[in-house]
Order: sequence, then structure tokens, then C-alpha cells
Amino acid sequence: MTVKVKICGLSNVETMKAAVDAGADFVGLVFYEKSPRNVSLSQAKPLADIARGKSKIVALVVDAHDEMLQRISEVLRPDYFQCHGNETPQRIAEIYALTKTRVIKAIKVADAKDIKLAKDFGAADYLLFDAKAPETLRDALPGGNGHQFDWKLLNRDAGTFILAGGLNAENVAEAIRITGAPMVDVSSGVERTPGVKDVARIRKFIEQAKAAG
Repeated sequence: MTVKVKICGLSNVETMKAAVDAGADFVGLVFYEKSPRNVSLSQAKPLADIARGKSKIVALVVDAHDEMLQRISEVLRPDYFQCHGNETPQRIAEIYALTKTRVIKAIKVADAKDIKLAKDFGAADYLLFDAKAPETLRDALPGGNGHQFDWKLLNRDAGTFILAGGLNAENVAEAIRITGAPMVDVSSGVERTPGVKDVARIRKFIEQAKAAG
């Protein structure tokens, strides 16, 4: 089975084209103002058009209100919403009902107890396991902090999940070997500086992940 790859936090034409051309299965656009990867709808629309029909388009939101979700749906027409905040299982079901768009729910992991919480999110199409930011990390973001959790916590029979958190081209093969992840997600691991993606790193990450699957 070939591992699927999601490149998240894309914000310009060059890196979006690089991700799509290199075979990214999913591409993520971030709608969270505090993130260095944040894009406006006017910025996101032409980027989504590059990917449409080639890679699945993911709109990442953090505790977004209904009006914002509806606006993104109308303008962007994403294939998925990725909910990376404190959304409850009920809220995930509401988002699906409101937007008629499939949902990825991020689960922030520090220990095994966090992974057990995932069973409550039956309305999500995918669960994305990401590292919970350390309490000592200043200006921590909901995701994309470059930290990883103990991959051995994940059950290889966990089903359809996405592995994220501190991945890069150098460790993604090992992460896949340990977890059996059917899909991996990267953001900071393919950047030169926060929010600035690197074309060569994108290509190398996808190449390494696909070779490991």
C-alpha cells in the first residue's frame, strides 16, 4: 500500500505547484490568523484551483464559527475541513451537517490517554494524530510546531488515521515503519523558516514517504 501524503500550510503558487506535481495526495490551506501559514480566502482561491482535481484540498480551521465555515465552503469548495482546535465530537458532526464537507479532526497527543479520546470522534472521516505542544513552548500554535510524540503509542491497527508532528524527510520512513501510518502530514518539516515552504524539501519528503509505504 502506498502511503498518502498531505503537505499543509501552503501559501504561494510555487510551492503549491511543487506539492501537486510531486504527487501530494492532499494539500492544506490554513485559515488561522495567528499562524505564519495563514492565508486569506482571496489568496487561497487561486492556490486551490491549482490543486483541484489533482490533490484533495483541505481547509484547516481552529474553532471556526458557522459563518466562516460557510464562507470557506462557498469560495474554496474544499474536499475536507481539518479541525485543529478544541472542537467536540458534537461540533464535528455539526460542521459536517452544515457544510456537507468531509472532516479531519486533529487529536493532540502527549500520552496514551489522548489517543483514547479519538474513539469519540466517529463523525470524522480521518483522525490526525499530532504532537501536543509542551506547556513551556512560547507562542505555541494548534499545530505545525515541529514537535513529535512517541510513535509507539499508536496501534498499527488503528485504521484510517493521519500521522503528523515533527515529521521531515529524514524521519518519515521510520515513523511509517513504527506506526503503520497509511497517511502522513507535514508542515514545518518542509520549511526554511516558519511559514516559508521549500520546494526541494517538499519533493524529498513526498519521495521518502512514498518509498516507505
